[in-house]
Amino acid sequence: MHPKDRLGRAGEDAAADLLRQAGMRIVDRNWRCRQGELDVVARDGVTWVFVEVKTRRGRRYGHPLEAITREKLRRLRTLATLWMQAHDVRGPMRLDAIAVDAPHDAPMRLEHVRGIR
Repeated sequence: MHPKDRLGRAGEDAAADLLRQAGMRIVDRNWRCRQGELDVVARDGVTWVFVEVKTRRGRRYGHPLEAITREKLRRLRTLATLWMQAHDVRGPMRLDAIAVDAPHDAPMRLEHVRGIR
């Protein structure tokens, strides 16, 4: 596995752990279809939560959440709808993001933003 892929996987694992600690149930991870991929799908009570995880080693390219553009948000909304259709589920949904700062010389720091728009 390429180092960048290992970093992304480690960030997604840490994000899933953070969501579990917050009382959410992880339902799916790395779900793919023709239109793209969802990093994490979770349940927060009755709400379906679709989580985009952005992991970075540093700030050379800005804060990890800056990578979530309007176009990316549009695609995430589409993917969330497609996931719900594919799994024949209904109910309220929310898009969240988790920024993972993973410097080489320090522990990971995670920032969970609920209800990104």
